[in-house]
Order: sequence, then structure tokens, then C-alpha cells
Amino acid sequence: MDVKANDFSKGSVKRLILVQALPLTLAQTVQLLYNIVDRIYIGHLKDVGDMALTGLGVTFPVIVLIAAFTNLFGVGGTALFSITRGRGDDEEAENILGSAFVMLTVASVILFAFSYCFRRPILFLFGAGEESYFYADPYLKIYLFGTFFSMISTGLNGYINAQGFPRTGMLTTVIGAMINIALDPVFIFGFKMGVGGAALATVISQAVSALWVLRFLTGKKAILRLRFDRMKPRIGRTRKILALGLPGFVMQGTNSLVQIVCNNQLQIYGGELYVEIMTIINSVREILSLPINGISSGAQPVLGFNYGAGEHGRVKEGIRFTAVLGVVYTVLAWLVVMLMPRFMIGIFADGARTVEIGAKMLNIYFFGFFFMAFQFVGQSSFQSLGKAKQAIFFSLFRKAVIVVPLTLLLPAKGLGVDGVFLAEPISNAIGGLACFVTMWLTIYRKL
Repeated sequence: MDVKANDFSKGSVKRLILVQALPLTLAQTVQLLYNIVDRIYIGHLKDVGDMALTGLGVTFPVIVLIAAFTNLFGVGGTALFSITRGRGDDEEAENILGSAFVMLTVASVILFAFSYCFRRPILFLFGAGEESYFYADPYLKIYLFGTFFSMISTGLNGYINAQGFPRTGMLTTVIGAMINIALDPVFIFGFKMGVGGAALATVISQAVSALWVLRFLTGKKAILRLRFDRMKPRIGRTRKILALGLPGFVMQGTNSLVQIVCNNQLQIYGGELYVEIMTIINSVREILSLPINGISSGAQPVLGFNYGAGEHGRVKEGIRFTAVLGVVYTVLAWLVVMLMPRFMIGIFADGARTVEIGAKMLNIYFFGFFFMAFQFVGQSSFQSLGKAKQAIFFSLFRKAVIVVPLTLLLPAKGLGVDGVFLAEPISNAIGGLACFVTMWLTIYRKL
């Protein structure tokens, strides 16, 4: 009965995507609160908020790199898991889950050891100044102790959603985020730990989320479980997981690269104030990208299952629905940014100069935001259907081929700091359309 109830080849495709997407969007919203709440509290610290927020901003590339490796093994395994489940091979699907757990665990140990030992040169390489390093280091050295918890809770949560339990997957992040929100003011202000307190609250909340995920995947409610005897990675299986996870890894990895380049260019052409503003704008972008990311993530198990089951008509219907929904949302989100830029910046900062300059940069950065929908839909379609090479190419194309060169070139050509923020909308238009049109011509029309 449970298997039939979680059979994505039956019922309305639109309803299945929404049933998956809505809890995922809420879960990702709550997940984002881990970092957003930290930034809001830290940005409003008396007298030191601006510099503390700048310090937090230079830790982002490290956090994004951890997320990249989480995607490599978590998202890659989930996509293969969904396709395998659609073919009815439950034993192999459990092997995929077990292999992903082993790879996430090993990667978390290596990332923690390397990042902790070399955090000072890493932070300066990623755009820290002497003042911002004073706040970046205490945050990062505590945050890194939660690397295993972060990678397990995020990397394995997709396997709960892929089995048709999006509400349980949602609770993974809801429980952790609520704990984080409750503990932040206690550690930051009550114990006067400042940025270190924000990091400690995050680690504790991630640990609880990881325990929740492991309890479900090893319990009786799961259709396919995490079993010790299935934790035997094989070369062929590992290669497939890495191939499907590589697009997400490349996307997050290039996000980290872009942030590093941006931080360094902003230090050269504008100083610490503009690093703070970019930190705030990244926070706004993360918030507004959540629904389109949730829609794409919700569509992935449905598209992958139906592709594995040979239901190509349903796959096409799912792609169309995801594209229309994504474009409508991103157009509305863009309008909100244009109407309320000062309010959005003011959520994270008190300084009048920060709000004034930040509002201008926010309008530049978000120009034509709806093009991002095409990138998300094209990327998720390639990944859902196991087309790893195309997904990898367009991840690299938008960030490494367009954004990074423009971030280096435009400021040097007389645009200064404006050029750093202008690189993003240009890349959204070119990269997003190229990804979607290619997917439509090479994948959609052949189904």
C-alpha cells in the first residue's frame, strides 16, 4: 500500500509536483533561517554590526563549498535513487542510499580537518580584511564542528522526499531551524558570545536535524531504509552518483568561486562596506530564490520516477508546468524588489549609508530576475533525467564562463563596484536562456 501511495506515475503530474514542492519550499525556507537569522542578529549588534556582518560574509564561500560536496553525494544519489526506484529495483536503491551515507561521512571528516587547520589563509584568500577576520574566524572555527551534521541532514533528507514523504522531510529543517532561532539570542546576547554564539546555535540545531533524518531512514516508516549491510560503495555505483551529483557540485562550487571573486573585487574597488552589502544582497537572493528552487526540487523526483517508468508524456507535462510556474513567480519577485529595496536592505542593517547604497546595488543585481527561472528549470530537467554532461556544462557556463570574467572585467572598464553587481543579471539572461532552450530542443522534443 505504501509503495502504491508513493508511485509518481499515477495521478495528476501538476498535483504531484505541488505536493512535493510546497513542503520542500517551506522546509528550504526554514533551512535558510539557519543562516538568515544569524545575519539579522549579527547585523544589528550594537556598534560592531556592520563589520561583524562583513566578517560573516567572507565565511560564505567555505559554507558553500561544504554544500557543494553535500550536493555531490546527496543530490547525485537522490536522482539515481529516484530513477532506480521508478524501475522497481528497490535493492539497488537501498545500495545507493547506503553508499551516499558513507561518502557524505568521509567527505565531512576531510572537509572539517582541512578547513579548520587552514582557516586563516582561506579566509584572507576569500576576501577578508584584518578587521573582518576578527569576526570571521570565531564564527567559522565553531561552525566547522557541525560539518558532519550539516552534510548528513541536508544530503540524506532528499531520500526521504524521494520516497514520497515530503512532510517528514520538511520537519527535518523545521525542527532544526526552530532550535536555531531559539538559541541564537541566548548565545549571542545572553551569554555575550557574539558571532561565536550564532555559530554554536547553528551546530546544535544541525545535530538535531541529522538525528531526525537518521532515525527516520533507519526506522519502520521508511519504504527503503539505511542499512549497515548496504553501506558498501561500488565503483560503478559511485561513478553514477558522482556523475549525477556533479552538476549540483559545480553549481555550488562556482557559486563559491563567484563569491570569492566578488569579495576580492569589492575590497579593491569599494572596501569593507561593499562586502557587507553583497552579504546582504546574497541573503535577499537566497530568500527570493527559495520558491523556484522548491518547485524545481519538487519536480525532480516526479520527473525522474516517470522517466525511469517510461512515462515520457508525464515528464513533458511536468517540465511545462514547472517552467510556467517558475517564470510567473520570478516576475512577481522581481517587482517586489524594485518596489521595496530599502526595506529589504534594512532587515539586515541599521546604517543609513549601508541602506542607501545597498538599495541601489540591489536594483542592479536583481534586474531581469525572471531569467533565473529558465536556469533552474533547465538544470533540474537535465539532472532529473540523468543527463549529467549537459547539466554540468550549463552550471559552468553561467558562473565560470560569464559571471567570473564579467566580475573581473566590468569594474576595470570604468564601472567600478557597479560592475561587480551588474555581472549577475547579464549572466542570468544569457546563461538561463541558453540552458532552457538547449533542454527544450535536445530533451523535451525527443521525449
